[in-house]
This record gives sequence, C-alpha cells and structure tokens, in this order.
Amino acid sequence: MPGRPPRHRLYRRSVPLAAAAVLAASLLAGSAQADDPTPADAALTADLNALLADSRLANAQTGVEVLDAASGQVLYAHQPQALLTPASTMKTVTSTAALDLLGADYRFSTEVRTTGTRYGSTLVGDLVLRGGGDPSLLVKDLDDLATQVAASGVTTVTGRVLADGSRYDSTPLGPGWAWDDEPYSYSPQISGLTVANDSEYMMDTVQVTVAPGAAGEAAKVTLNPAEAPMAFTGSVATGAAGSGSSVGVDRKRGSNELALSGSIAAGAAPVTSWVTVENPSTYAGRVFAGALARHGVQVVRGDVQAATGKESSQPLVSHQSQTLAELIVPMLKISNNGIAEHLTKEIGKVKGGRGDWATGVNQVQAFLKANGLSTPAGRQVDGSGLSRYDLITPAKMADLLRIVQGKPWFDAWYNALPVAGNPQRMVGGTLAARMRGTKAENNVHAKSGSMGGVDNLIGYATAPDGRRLVFAVMVNDFAGTSPRPLLDAIAVRLATGPAAAPAGTAQQRVKSLTAPTSGDGQDTYTGTRWEDCEAVAHC
Repeated sequence: MPGRPPRHRLYRRSVPLAAAAVLAASLLAGSAQADDPTPADAALTADLNALLADSRLANAQTGVEVLDAASGQVLYAHQPQALLTPASTMKTVTSTAALDLLGADYRFSTEVRTTGTRYGSTLVGDLVLRGGGDPSLLVKDLDDLATQVAASGVTTVTGRVLADGSRYDSTPLGPGWAWDDEPYSYSPQISGLTVANDSEYMMDTVQVTVAPGAAGEAAKVTLNPAEAPMAFTGSVATGAAGSGSSVGVDRKRGSNELALSGSIAAGAAPVTSWVTVENPSTYAGRVFAGALARHGVQVVRGDVQAATGKESSQPLVSHQSQTLAELIVPMLKISNNGIAEHLTKEIGKVKGGRGDWATGVNQVQAFLKANGLSTPAGRQVDGSGLSRYDLITPAKMADLLRIVQGKPWFDAWYNALPVAGNPQRMVGGTLAARMRGTKAENNVHAKSGSMGGVDNLIGYATAPDGRRLVFAVMVNDFAGTSPRPLLDAIAVRLATGPAAAPAGTAQQRVKSLTAPTSGDGQDTYTGTRWEDCEAVAHC
C-alpha cells in the first residue's frame, strides 16, 4: 500500500543466488537492448548522444526515450527503464487517470445544508457548508452561495456554521512531503472543503500584504480574504525612502501564527506573500460566515466549527465547479499541486469508496495496468509528484503519452499541456519563457517537473516532416549548474530536425541548441523551497 516506505527494506529482495544471477543477466541484456536500439535516425542518435555527454550530466542519473507517436517505434533511448523521481511530471499520470476514470465532464459540488427546522425566515438549527472536494472553490463562489441563502428567504440562523470537509480523510499532507515546504503555497493542506482566493486556484492560502507607512512607523499588514484566521507576532518596520525591503512573513509550523520581521522602504510598492493556512475546512467556513453577514444573514451563535460529516441535514443551495476538462488546464499549465491531490483523493472516493491517497493511487495504478503500463512497478504515493518517494521510468512516461492519443478526451488534455515559448500565462504556462525563438516555440506541448536535484520534461514535438514525436527526458541527482538547457535542447532538436550542416560533427550540430534561453533559472534553489517554483507567481 502506498505510504512512507520502510527505510531499511526499501530496495532489499530475498532472491536465491542462482536466481539472482539469472535475473541480473536478464536485466543487463534488456537494458542493453533498450539503451542501444537500432538507430531509426542516425543523426538524431548522434545529436542526442552528444547532448547527453555534456559535463552538466556527468554525475547525474539521466533517462531519455523518444518515440514515433503513431507507430510507437523507439527512435532513441538512454536508460529508459531507470526508476527516476518524476516531480511534477507525475501530474500527467494523475490527470490522464482522472479523465479516464471520472470523465471529462465530471464536476464537483459544494452544498449548503440545514439542520433543524425552518420557521419562515428563521432557521432553528445550523447551516452546514459541505465540501464536495472542489479544488477550485473560490471566495467569490462562497459569496455566491451566501447570496443564494439570503435569496431563499433565510435571514436568521439560531445555530452555527458547520464546515464539513469529511468527503476526504483527515490526513492533510501527502506521504514524503517535506515539512519545511508546509508554509508555502505549492504545499497546501488537502481537505474535502477548501477555498482559493485567486483565479489560478491556489487553495488553502491567504495573501499577506505588507505596505509601508511613514518612515519610522510600523508597516501596515492586511489579509485577503480578511476572514483568514491568522495571528501576528512581531512587526515590519518602515525604513527611509530608498532603503530597500527585507520583509519576512513566516508561518509557525502547526499553527496560523505569522511572525513578521524586517523592513520596507517608505514609498515602496507593497509586498505580498502567499501563505498556507492550517485547517482548510474551517478556514473556508469562516469565509462563508463572513459572506453571510455581508448579505444580511445573521448567524446567532456566530462561531464556525468543524462538522462531523454525520449530521442529519437537508440541502438548501449548491455550487457546481467547472468540468474536469477545464480544471486540468491550471493543473497542468501552472503545475497546481492542490488540484492534482484533490483529483487523486476524488478518484479514490468515487472508484474505491475512500477519499484518501492510498485508495486513489491504487485506482490510478489500475488505470495504468488496464492500459498495459503495469511494469516496471515503480512507486506512486501522491498525485502531484511533490513526494520524493515517487518513482517512474522514462519508458512508462513515453508509453503513457503514446497510448492516451486514442482517448476521447485527448485533445482537451493535449491542449492543457504547457506550450513552449508562448507568453500567455494559460497557454505557455511553466514553459512560457522557455525555448523562445526556436522551432519548438508554439510547437512543443510538454509537462515540466522539478525539485532539488531533479529536472524533467515530457511531452510531444512535431517534427519538420509533420510526424508527432513523444519524448521523456528525466534528470535526477544533479548538483551545481542546472541541466535545463540540455532538456530544452532535446525538445528543440526534435522540433527542428537535423541541423543545417549535416556534414559537421554531432557536437557542431547541437552547439546552437544548448545556448541558454530565457527562463532557465526559474527553478533556482532557494534554501528549503524548491518544488515547482516554475509556477513562479506564488513560490
């Protein structure tokens, strides 16, 4: 069952010595065959070999596979069966499984329900905000629900607002997620009821904005939404004009206490930080309660409490999310981790009866098996790839991308992938600043994935002759200079075809492909924060 692997038995196997020798010989033969296929394109083989000989990959683990998307013919392979950390390329697995198992038209529903009895405009009982797992529920949507409650004629609620996140289990963070990532927006807590305050659905976060006052005074701090249950310690000073800014907003682990520090220059632009919130369901309940008050619905007891999920209640009003086909756009374009994890738990709830990671991942693995992708087993414990326990091979990634081309939802999924070099946020996504000015621009559709020592790119490139190619490039265990230009160069080479000087050496042919392109540093390591900071707006 997926989860934290036993540390001392992770790679042990009890195999008789003779059997181990046979197995080793078989694996070596298979590896050699896969890593050295008969070249379908000698120039491509020479060019990619030259790229992979770069010193930036000298001590790294690298796996590459390139396929003809129509025939499945292997055009190039280098360690395609190596088990490597996928980071956010795992979202390709989760999103395709969700589309197949839940359907492209699937929607999430959030309900407001009532307990007790209604007498005219008075509800003698509680209002229950029941989460349906919607990863895209916005502050505006909760305001709309409050509008509907008021429009139904309810003006007084004698009880409380109960926040019900019980659709999913009570484990908020995935197996193997780093504890020091917890305050940051790319590592939200997962609940059956959560709220986002922006159109990119960065759930379970609050915007903390620090604006300067007069020099020598404390800076002004505001929250959006204002109902977020944050408490402050410390302060940010306002320095002299031009003195620079060093604002610190740090959430204490396990609480909603924010430690403020540093200074901001008088007259400087405000500084906004995105911080996660403990207990996302009651956070959403507080935002809803605030909306009720604004719309003239008085909740007499005034407090927000967690529901048990077992309350006897009746439906009052509801909100429907966008379709799954629409929700995978922000999930893939900007690498939204929260959406991926909600889809994983929703798959578990709908197909396996339990809204938890283990059940969801088991269903995803069943999807892979049903499509002939069960070996090698690899390991998956979450939906976003935020965990370092996840392992998958480049060959399986490439085969997945080849197989899903025949699915009825493929066009929607393909268009949801980031498009190289396209500057529009919800087109280019995490590849908006990469491969610009090359044949890959507006050609390559691919998902990136990165964390400390990991950089991956898997997707599709259209060759000059019109053939669609599938590629998976995975680099693990590097330190120092980022190998990202090499990943991009492989995609550019596929989109470009043989370089203009076929008589030159492979090194000469690929030299122009490895020049740095804009955006190469977007995943720069910043201490403890390095997981999909390619979605730089919130990292």
